[in-house]
Amino acid sequence: MTDADIQALRIARRGFMDVTDGDLDAVAAAAAPAMPSAFVFPTNLTQQERVQPLLEQIDIERMTRFMTKFTSFRNRYYKSRYGKEAGDWLFAYVTELCKDVVANPEKNGMSVSVRQVSHAWGQSSIIVHIEAYDRNKQQQQQQPSTTTGDGVTIIGAHLDSVNLYNPYWGRSPGADDDGSGTTTTIEALTLLIQSGYVPPNPLEFHWYSAEEGGLLGSAKIASLYRNSGVLVRGMLQADMTGFRSEGKPEVLGVVTDFTSLKLTEFLRLVMRTYSGIDVVDTKCGYGCSDHASFNQAGYPSAFFFESDFADQSPFIHTTRDDIDTINFNHIATAAKAVLGFAVELSHA
Repeated sequence: MTDADIQALRIARRGFMDVTDGDLDAVAAAAAPAMPSAFVFPTNLTQQERVQPLLEQIDIERMTRFMTKFTSFRNRYYKSRYGKEAGDWLFAYVTELCKDVVANPEKNGMSVSVRQVSHAWGQSSIIVHIEAYDRNKQQQQQQPSTTTGDGVTIIGAHLDSVNLYNPYWGRSPGADDDGSGTTTTIEALTLLIQSGYVPPNPLEFHWYSAEEGGLLGSAKIASLYRNSGVLVRGMLQADMTGFRSEGKPEVLGVVTDFTSLKLTEFLRLVMRTYSGIDVVDTKCGYGCSDHASFNQAGYPSAFFFESDFADQSPFIHTTRDDIDTINFNHIATAAKAVLGFAVELSHA
């Protein structure tokens, strides 16, 4: 797709996926399984004693500092030099966050890796992998294993932003879209790293490049995983978690179209248990965020949102999508949902 094609779709506010390279079409027809054959999404939650202490440590000041820097780049457009700089800064931030556990895995049994996934357009995606402990050894030892046979849990957000009418050079802070989802997932990862969390099944955090270009980064990763035989328990996308409409009750939205029914039921249970606010069902249409890439590749995926879709931020894709429009208490609520999902699904 050309830049003009993509811009026209954005202006028309139409969700879309750029599948012109054929990656996802090929893997969707793959014979290899996408998720563990015997896995069933739980209908009861069992990890409240692990999750609740994490929720109490969510730090609004830390999230504000992070987003202040993340939105300071002129834009994070995936083809601009600013977008590459922003992506490289995020990679450096995550690398520093995980530095001690990467260098000293024997310290608390955590085995963590951080890597960039390079793309032809310049801005890279980022993956943090937290390995599972070895079930063949005593559980309390929490020794890392090397298997992903029971399936990985994936938490995703996208790191790029766009100015609708001037993508390369225009100011595009992207505070809500998707600085908020990135902040939400960074905070969740921070607390898991600080607590020394070692899951019984592997857990990953992803930040995708080029969502605004048609889900390009997530499509590459989803197709890479399927072609490589990576099994996925479930993928959760956090995109736009920071805007709250004045005069409306505080809610979080669970997206019900182009998602996995069973995983969405599980997500709804997690959110109602841990977020502390009402949860509403909503729809966002085809290709509205990176969960769609995993859905297209045959993986179970889910997506949650800052509100009913009709009440979303009116400022996205403009110069006004800045930190002043963000409600950090609402992001904290979203981080609770992410932490609950990450721990509960990686333990299921």
